[in-house]
Amino acid sequence: MAKTALITGITGQDGSYLTELLLEKGYTIYGLVQRTATNQFQNMEHLVDKVTLLTGDLSDSGSLLRAVAQSQPDEVYNLGAQTFVKASWDIPELTGDVTGVGVTRILEAIRILKPDAKFYQASSSEMYGKVMEVPQTEETPFYPRSPYGVAKVYGHFATVNYRESHKLFACSGILFNHESPRRGVEFVTRKITDGVARIKLGVAKELRLGNMDAKRDWGFAGDYVEAMWLMLQQDTPDDYVVGTGENHSVKEFVDLAFTRAGLNSEQYVVQDKAFMRPAEVDELLSSPAKAKEKLNWEPKTSFEDLVNMMVDADLERVSREIR
Repeated sequence: MAKTALITGITGQDGSYLTELLLEKGYTIYGLVQRTATNQFQNMEHLVDKVTLLTGDLSDSGSLLRAVAQSQPDEVYNLGAQTFVKASWDIPELTGDVTGVGVTRILEAIRILKPDAKFYQASSSEMYGKVMEVPQTEETPFYPRSPYGVAKVYGHFATVNYRESHKLFACSGILFNHESPRRGVEFVTRKITDGVARIKLGVAKELRLGNMDAKRDWGFAGDYVEAMWLMLQQDTPDDYVVGTGENHSVKEFVDLAFTRAGLNSEQYVVQDKAFMRPAEVDELLSSPAKAKEKLNWEPKTSFEDLVNMMVDADLERVSREIR
């Protein structure tokens, strides 16, 4: 019998890739979307007619109760959040409400209306912040360095609490940075590849960036959504670190991206203090051994292939815009 999934944040990068994966597996899919006047479907224009969209918001309990009641899901994937780390200093209260307390709201809706549903929470490597050990495992203590990281810690432990207190099948995936051509241009990876494309095609002259020394464990979002799904196919709920087990600096990402376009980054990149974080996370590096052992999951896309994929996609997109 076909399963039904409810996905919050369905229009985002991860939501669109997860939707593709679940459709391939024969799922019926409901997606929670905010009521907005702007086009939010650029990542999933090819999927809109294949899913049922429900209007709702993680800050509105009533809408979440209605979404669960209407969809009657076998699986719930909570991918919705205020996800931009830099913006979380400007809107810390909103970030806490949506990214943190919103997790409790959706868990409560499941507890009340569909307690047999399996729940996935999108936790984040930003919870580690000022890292207490390298690499980071499921047991590494959290030390968040942004309102976003703090909110994600709240959501993570809310998930643990509902699992232990209410016996819900509730899992958290502690995902390290995962990127794709569908990543928002406000994120540094897409800012880089979009900037490279615009410089290459003559519509920009420079790329202004913040800290070039920060190191991240970067993987491909299309690989990571499979790990989300696998977590909910297990016999018992648990939390898993998902990453590549290798990290690279922003400078390495920049150099690879410019090289892909046949350019020298030194001629175009300007370091700008305006893009520095108030409190930096210097290095994130995953230890995904548990996911490999228990989920039989490993990333398929290399760092270089990821950067090349994103540059190529932005070159094609910007070229279309110019035409």
